[in-house]
Amino acid sequence: MKLGINGLGRIGKLSLWHHVSRKYFSEIVINVGREIGQGLNDLAASVERDSSYGRLGTYLHGHKGGRVIEELNEEAGTMVINGVPVKFLRTARNPREIAWQENQVKLVTDTTGAFTDPTADADAKWGSLRGHLQAGAEKVMLSAPFKIKSKGLDMPEDAVTTVMGINEEDYDASSHSLISAASCTTTCLSYMIKPLMESIGAENFLSASMVTVHAATGSQQVLDRLPKSGAADLRKNRSILNNIILTTTGAAKALALVIPEMQSIGFIAESVRIPISTGSLIVLVLNVQDDLESPLKRAQINSIYREYAENNPYLEYSEEQNVSSDIIGIPEAAAVIESTETHTRTASIPVNLDKLKSCSITAGADHILNVPITQAVIYGWYDNELGSYTNMFGDLTIQVADKML
Repeated sequence: MKLGINGLGRIGKLSLWHHVSRKYFSEIVINVGREIGQGLNDLAASVERDSSYGRLGTYLHGHKGGRVIEELNEEAGTMVINGVPVKFLRTARNPREIAWQENQVKLVTDTTGAFTDPTADADAKWGSLRGHLQAGAEKVMLSAPFKIKSKGLDMPEDAVTTVMGINEEDYDASSHSLISAASCTTTCLSYMIKPLMESIGAENFLSASMVTVHAATGSQQVLDRLPKSGAADLRKNRSILNNIILTTTGAAKALALVIPEMQSIGFIAESVRIPISTGSLIVLVLNVQDDLESPLKRAQINSIYREYAENNPYLEYSEEQNVSSDIIGIPEAAAVIESTETHTRTASIPVNLDKLKSCSITAGADHILNVPITQAVIYGWYDNELGSYTNMFGDLTIQVADKML
């Protein structure tokens, strides 16, 4: 089977690294949609080197790894990378015009970030995910969360959001054509939430909030730039080299798609961008209805994560004191739990029932009900590019491919 990759940005390039390492696909066809530099040699140089992860040869074969790109053919747009034939398409930008059918590509991963609306028609003026299907693909995988732009539209029946190890069984090969792998933040967050939910019970979660302290992304500016016409958030145009920048994240909405129980829990998600190239952190705060006689403690939370990690390769439990660079490149670790920083506090919270408009509970003459609540703070690291997200996206891609054979 051949794999198609649309886009050669951060996730597209690192997906290429991932798949030439695994050698599952017989050939990889990559659409870049334009000429790169002075030709194929410049494109190969861009593929081979990375400012965050070093050289491709070192990634594949360690410190003795040399050049792994050979047999460049400028006219055909082909090269061989680590023994895997790779072809580059350099003309079409609109998905419906990409030569997937001519190249016998049935499975496409779209890593551009430009086409995220599963409801957009294949003939949309600026392109859409469904354009890949019109161009000959049978399955399209998105390396980002779905984002429906028109209010009131529901998720199409042929679209599904999955995270490996969390809800990949939701994917139905007979009915789903569009598959979103959510985001790097949602992936990490799901592995921080699910172990606790399975152990404590979703019914005991009162509320949750998270902040991701996130590395820079390609959409941010190197230097300050004037905003586009109509732009509402001026911070996105400020230099990521010099600033901590407050922004938004869709992690809360996407999390409810992969863990439906979250729909009934009050949840807030925020994001802060910081000037590093990769390696991010989630600070998760949970409020749990508890028992004062045997409240939830730090040791119990850490034990839950430790046991879960023993049986799941996508979660790593750490008792070391880590910094962000320590988790870069860790294979397949959706989340690395920083157990040394897990904290809890249990208290009896007085609730004034007079302030509840519809409540049949009485609690004495003063109408005060004391509810024991434990607040827990948990830290989870994730390599938002290669180590966590791209490796898990690669696993999901191969799982989808297996069901197409």
